[in-house]
Amino acid sequence: MEIDFDAINEYQRYKLMASLIVPRPIALVTTLGEDGTANAAPFSMFNMLGEEPPIVMISVNRLADGALKDTAANIVRSGEFVVHLCDEAMAERMHRCGERLPPDVSELAHVGLTAAASTQIAPPRIAEAPVAFECRLWETLETDSRQIFIGRVLRLHARDGLIDTERWRVRLQDYFPVGRFGASFYVTTRDRFSLERDAGKPTASTAIDEI
Repeated sequence: MEIDFDAINEYQRYKLMASLIVPRPIALVTTLGEDGTANAAPFSMFNMLGEEPPIVMISVNRLADGALKDTAANIVRSGEFVVHLCDEAMAERMHRCGERLPPDVSELAHVGLTAAASTQIAPPRIAEAPVAFECRLWETLETDSRQIFIGRVLRLHARDGLIDTERWRVRLQDYFPVGRFGASFYVTTRDRFSLERDAGKPTASTAIDEI
């Protein structure tokens, strides 16, 4: 099968790409509205881009009338946002943060998540999230359908015990983020395996917390 992307429409391209490029990590992004309302929304067009400088990317689609979503409008205005990685315990509340609410209604309060003060920027982080990256806008790219925000990570917050800062190791046996698998489907990250080899054969196990 071969498909000419110039011969199909925007929706068809989205369905194919979003259903085939999976699983994708999910960024639950908090920003501050102009009136101080804490906004939160999930984005699966998200990833790490590099470590020097430490930058991450989120891609936010425009609304049908071309207007900006609250997250995009807030980042354009303030240049600040917090990216959270979501685990199984908060997956349902993360998904519900995608519901359309008025700009002056906080998704955090709506779904029962707790706002906690960030250290270097104004938007709050989410206390329940296992990982939060405080970000300042580094660069913006624009397409006809999206705004792509590249943020420089200023500070990391992590759940107590998740990171060994003596050896700079993440204890992955205590970390179970979820990923996007197309439409409203998600996957867990519990089924893990190693491709390291011992005497020509895959090893039976690996110390997952040594990564």
